[in-house]
Amino acid sequence: MTHFITYILFSKTLNTYYVGHTGEVVSERLRKHNTHHKGFTGKVNDWKLVYTEIFQTKKEAYLREREIKAKKSRVYIETLIYRRNRASPYT
Repeated sequence: MTHFITYILFSKTLNTYYVGHTGEVVSERLRKHNTHHKGFTGKVNDWKLVYTEIFQTKKEAYLREREIKAKKSRVYIETLIYRRNRASPYT
């Protein structure tokens, strides 16, 4: 079954977050972000995956991406990351 993912990347060099969505394997999408290309993430190659949410449809993943971006809030993004990491038994 195909899943779609809304994800957040962080670049230490740019000290910024990037929010996106994909139907690809996340590691492959991250590899593409870390290659030199014309898009925003092509400026640097130190993007790290810091957050994911899984959805059943592309539309749901896209809407969640838009919801996160609409907040225009670094604090909101960092709160999402903190809560996810705090709830994880692996941290």
